[in-house]
Amino acid sequence: MTAASQPRIAFQGALGAYSHEACLNARPDAIPVPCTTFEGVLRAVREGDADLAMLPVENTTYGRVADIHRLLPESGMHIIAEAFVRVRIALMARPGTTLDDIRHVRAHLVLLPQARRFLMEHGITSEPAADSAGAAEELAAGGPPHEGVLASSVAAKIHGLEVLADGIEDLDHNTTRFLLMAPDIDTTRRSEKMMTTFVFEVRNIPAALYKAMGGFATNGVNMTKLESYMVGGSFTATQFYADIEGHPEDPPVRRALEELEYFTNMLEILGVYPADPDRAGIPG
Repeated sequence: MTAASQPRIAFQGALGAYSHEACLNARPDAIPVPCTTFEGVLRAVREGDADLAMLPVENTTYGRVADIHRLLPESGMHIIAEAFVRVRIALMARPGTTLDDIRHVRAHLVLLPQARRFLMEHGITSEPAADSAGAAEELAAGGPPHEGVLASSVAAKIHGLEVLADGIEDLDHNTTRFLLMAPDIDTTRRSEKMMTTFVFEVRNIPAALYKAMGGFATNGVNMTKLESYMVGGSFTATQFYADIEGHPEDPPVRRALEELEYFTNMLEILGVYPADPDRAGIPG
């Protein structure tokens, strides 16, 4: 595959971030395009600097990723795949350093509490960094000999650091779900198990949400996620984000969506995509 034919995937963070790991898992031949913000990821695709966008939407420990559900409907892009990344934390340092040498580590603020037990057992102090992969890059460029970084082992490989301990997270189920997005929607049935994601706004009538959800129950459609968020600074304009199992052409899903549409002011399908094989193994 030539460089010209390789897709480019934009993600938030530095090379070696968990978002970068998601890109490698989903499209190992793609060219990674690191961006500073989530908005920057979407902008990179809109402006032609990337072909696809990889965005985290939820984590089994910390819940949904802030602002993502607001950005998705406004992005003009569509979900074409999902990817799950098990958050494995590695302690890394410059080559030649041993675990006994490490007295202090840096990592993203969210990552530090996830390795609290390991750090306490080894008497290692910590401080937050803006980005774990970025901290790894800075350490590789130079730093105190007793300092390490907590990040993905991918960051160690990219920046030439040595992994002194891996899998040091306190919880063995911490997983982040990512969505791979593209400008054009693909509704073809690409797998036996499909997912459909959509956003909607219910009509301002009594029990509208209850009635709208009834169609999924009566038709036996499994809704794996339903979240609400306000739009336009109004307490009355509430939109909902939903994931369901199935394809819009499946008769039960089609009937449920038709019933939902009757009780909504707006219904937009964000993506129809294969269910990731790891989905079944994620604690729910």
